[in-house]
Amino acid sequence: MTAQPRIILNDQNAIPQIGLGVWQTPSEDTADVVATALEAGYRHVDTAAVYRNEKGVGEGVRRSGLPRDEVYVTTKIWNDNQGYDATMVAFEKCLGRLQFDYVDLLLIHWPSAYRGLYVDTWKALVKLKEEGRARSIGVSNFDVEHLERITGETGVVPVLNQIELHPTFQQRRLREAHAKLGIATESWSPLGRGKLFEDPTVLRIAAKYGRTTAQVVIRWHLDSGLIVIPKSVTPSRIVENLDSLSFRLDADDMAAMAALDTVDGRCGPDPNTADF
Repeated sequence: MTAQPRIILNDQNAIPQIGLGVWQTPSEDTADVVATALEAGYRHVDTAAVYRNEKGVGEGVRRSGLPRDEVYVTTKIWNDNQGYDATMVAFEKCLGRLQFDYVDLLLIHWPSAYRGLYVDTWKALVKLKEEGRARSIGVSNFDVEHLERITGETGVVPVLNQIELHPTFQQRRLREAHAKLGIATESWSPLGRGKLFEDPTVLRIAAKYGRTTAQVVIRWHLDSGLIVIPKSVTPSRIVENLDSLSFRLDADDMAAMAALDTVDGRCGPDPNTADF
């Protein structure tokens, strides 16, 4: 197994730089997928309450036979459970589905700013960290304004922000803000929902290294210092994605990938206009 690189977070906990995302993984398949990934060498699994597969994640971790403290598990509080008290109740349900005593990382899934509750939700996460039931706390899909507000009102900086990020949507402004605040960046939809697989630049680089286009894109995330959580339910692709750890892109190829950034590359919702 290739050694797992880790990113040291601002609370001094360490997160494996590559993980398995289980968004859209059917609940009935999740335990098998997670166990397969852990057997292949993954040590990081990213789930969420709204994915409806936390139970399978917990079962997959237990089925792997690995000690709980060797597997880094992230889950997220969904929008309709925002608010201090509602978040505390929702988190108990997350732990119940996972059958864990704690999670390694707990995130607010979206700011859902129109609700006006994300600061109170963040205060609940701060309490859960103080209690040790969430070892680290962070956010997902937060923009600079949201980050500055929760940090300003609580004095607690998220350890990371999980955002849509891929070579055609590189989020440079937000990443610069993260760097200033000491927040790690984690990429969701890291493969751009497959639209990069036929890109001539990515195909050329893949041919150069004898790698797949997915491996080249994942490697770009890793070489950019990002945390990346590619999703797959296919055992061969799960292994293939992890094997992105076994090579590096040179400076010329990193520059070529940087040039793929576009102003309209977003695939998912905009956190500033999303109303769910």
